Amino acid sequence: MDLQTCVAFSLLRGASQSRVAASLREVAATTEAIPNDELTRRVLAAVNLDAVAFDVARREADDALARARRLGLEPVPFGDARYPPLVAAIYDPPPLLWIRGHAQALLAPSVALIGARAASAPALAVAGDLAAALARAGLAVVSGLARGVDAAAHAATLEAQGVTVAVLGCGADRVYPAEHADLARAIAETGALVSELPPGAPPLREHFPQRNRVISGLSLATVVVEASERSGSLITARYALEQGREVMAVPGLTLSGRNRGAHALLKDGAKLVETADDILEELPGWGGARGVSGGCRNILDKDELVAGLEADGPCDLDELRARTGLDAGSLLSRLLDLEWRGLVVRVGGGRFLASSRRVVT
Repeated sequence: MDLQTCVAFSLLRGASQSRVAASLREVAATTEAIPNDELTRRVLAAVNLDAVAFDVARREADDALARARRLGLEPVPFGDARYPPLVAAIYDPPPLLWIRGHAQALLAPSVALIGARAASAPALAVAGDLAAALARAGLAVVSGLARGVDAAAHAATLEAQGVTVAVLGCGADRVYPAEHADLARAIAETGALVSELPPGAPPLREHFPQRNRVISGLSLATVVVEASERSGSLITARYALEQGREVMAVPGLTLSGRNRGAHALLKDGAKLVETADDILEELPGWGGARGVSGGCRNILDKDELVAGLEADGPCDLDELRARTGLDAGSLLSRLLDLEWRGLVVRVGGGRFLASSRRVVT
């Protein structure tokens, strides 16, 4: 699928972006190679839109691409090798991601740290401690650039010389809230600002629940540091559960009621987090003796995933989950480790192939 078509899908009006994205993933997964016109026709039929609506979106796509070039934003379409495989594996992956900074930051094994905007001082301290420890362990930290917990997590990751990714509820060329302009610039220097919204898109209320599925989608685990009963962080946690990722929460004082949302998650079975070790031990290959250098890599030298992909590949995440019986978080963590070691390659559309079977042309 060409870049203009991907951008046009992301701009379609008359159907929810979630529905468009899910239809695109479903159609793209049914055939090894499908002509661009046929793919477009099938997706439009699936969302009950006609060619007129798509022609309007294509014209808007030209404007969005021109603006992105002027602003230095990198468009990464679904199916591209640079598209993060963890996001490609969710039910409704965005047709396109706009990136300011380094696209490769979205490929790193990541943990989302999220929480209240009006966070308590202890919550901000915990967010900073967790972020710094995760960065030292070699994980990227994902959050939403919001006030409070998000900003504390981003800032502490940068101070620890780690990589952090901010998922925005506006265009990647904009910063919200405005006072985080310096923080956003620092994030882009080593990590990335990312949005599925086109350049110039404003920070509307309805954009933020939509972006939350990308925060969880990028991450092997989502950790709620502090959240009230109506916090947007609970939406992200729900997405993480639906995506088969780990959900964790930090307990807090009960008198103020400001952490009731996190406590509700704990009552429902979320992992209780006191230190970064509590997070790492739930991520295959990152807990225990691994540390920064990786203590389990020798075990993966004879990984059954590689053997299966050598025999059958390419496979998508659903096929591999059925074959191995692993949950999505464990499977994605191992695939990323294998990819970094050159044993597995991504071939687009969230599919994986053993590197020994790759044909170079």
